[in-house]
Amino acid sequence: MEFLSLRLPVFFLLSVLIAKAPFGDAWGKEGHIMACKIAEPYLTEKTLKAVADLLPETAGGELSTICPWADTVRFRYRWSSPLHYINTPGVCNYKYSRDCHNSHGEAGMCVAGAINNYTNQLYGYGNPSNQYNLTESLMFLAHFVGDIHQPLHVGFQDDEGGNTIIVHWYRRKTNLHHVWDSSIIETAMRDYYDNDLDTMVEGIKLNITSGWAEDVDNWQNCQNKRATCANDYAEESIKLACDYAYKDAEQDSTLEDDYFFTRLPIVKKRIAQAGLRLALILNRIFDSENSQQIQSY
Repeated sequence: MEFLSLRLPVFFLLSVLIAKAPFGDAWGKEGHIMACKIAEPYLTEKTLKAVADLLPETAGGELSTICPWADTVRFRYRWSSPLHYINTPGVCNYKYSRDCHNSHGEAGMCVAGAINNYTNQLYGYGNPSNQYNLTESLMFLAHFVGDIHQPLHVGFQDDEGGNTIIVHWYRRKTNLHHVWDSSIIETAMRDYYDNDLDTMVEGIKLNITSGWAEDVDNWQNCQNKRATCANDYAEESIKLACDYAYKDAEQDSTLEDDYFFTRLPIVKKRIAQAGLRLALILNRIFDSENSQQIQSY
């Protein structure tokens, strides 16, 4: 299935304020920027050239500036809203045939289907007969790779990925989905990184080259390489949602230090995985000679 890629002026679209959609904005703006900042150093020279060619002028040549874009157009491109998430029927596993559809039952209309679709569109780069707006394809892909790594974007249908589970994050009333989108990241930035996004990114990068170094090779592997490894990323997320996000988070519960300290490592690792895997996908698209592994820097 091929999703619509409208040719509206990119400058206008980038100026739209971020809208709060019913299923939340995965990772919030900061988390999406972090994932793409992590991806950028792993892009090959050939990939960087193609990405720079596709980025809108307003991006200033940086991939990370456009990574929150897909959240800004969810109400303008209403068809794109279900592409940000996956619902499972209250079970801790994911099946493409069962779960990847929108509310009308259209197959492929979920975040895993979107990653596959926009990857396929971008393979048309350099083909004069290509009919897609590849700038938008790139911006959607960069965002959706981030989305699928947020555990509650592959959550339960009954609670809308934690959106209807009202909790207190310390003293602030919010919902469980927002805790994973933003609250954990914001608390970590405040307490450990002097409210500086780049400092937190550098901390995550240090974990990639040290604490997680032995795991990185496994992050690029998957059982199903049909276009991308999106199905495997979704399966990882629903398991993490069950084991960490939903656990100990009952309706009207208060989530404090115990929850924060045990969940922050999961959030940081998922942001790291999103960044490295985005780089892997883009290198596979734009630089086939260097598409088999995550590039080191």
